[in-house]
Amino acid sequence: MDGIMTAAASGMRARMESLDLLANNIANQSTAGYKADREAYTLYRAFDVIDPAVEGAPGASPLIQENWTDLSPGTLQMTGDPAHLALDGPGYFRVRGPAGELLTRSGAFRVDAASTLVTADGFPVLSTSGEPIQIRSSQPFTISRDGEISQRGEAVATIQIQEVADPSVLKKHHGTYFQLTRANAAAPGGRTQVLQNHLEGANVAGPESSVRLIEVLRQFETLQKAIQIGADMGRRADEVARIGN
Repeated sequence: MDGIMTAAASGMRARMESLDLLANNIANQSTAGYKADREAYTLYRAFDVIDPAVEGAPGASPLIQENWTDLSPGTLQMTGDPAHLALDGPGYFRVRGPAGELLTRSGAFRVDAASTLVTADGFPVLSTSGEPIQIRSSQPFTISRDGEISQRGEAVATIQIQEVADPSVLKKHHGTYFQLTRANAAAPGGRTQVLQNHLEGANVAGPESSVRLIEVLRQFETLQKAIQIGADMGRRADEVARIGN
């Protein structure tokens, strides 16, 4: 494979990964607390040679070096549902997932049949004592800005809010959930307030993502044409060589 086809093929691969990220972002643009995934590009030498006379030597091809998550906050939306919570500040809710504790910005909570405050996926929301929060579903409840839940004027529990000083220790687990890559990297939130009857929207800009999706598709089509042209040139060169012989 010559340098043109190598560069085009690697470019197509990078754009396929971009398409996957963009499609996932667009699919989650209405998911509360969702954080968009982005990509960072680098270049690599197509062939590890120094002599520029060697075919394909002077080629650098694009490669997605890593994916990263945009942790910027989304727009706050009032819902009127008392179980819906949003965070004003850098903190995260702590929840108990199937394989351990997770952090999330999505406050699309509900009270399940067992009177436990859970996420949309059914994961229990944890209190400052580290236990699932129990709420009597037959009674109204209020949640203060510091996360204290009250029913009939009595404190039931306080929602555990965690803040992370170093965002690099957050690794997206799935959907709106994050894992800590380093133990004890989160601390109780002091700068974050809880807003009841609100949700934080996804930080995905729909129009921008759609435009980017079209651009990547066009780039992909251009690279496909480059590979076709490279293949045609190769066939013609073989034909000329056979005629010359």
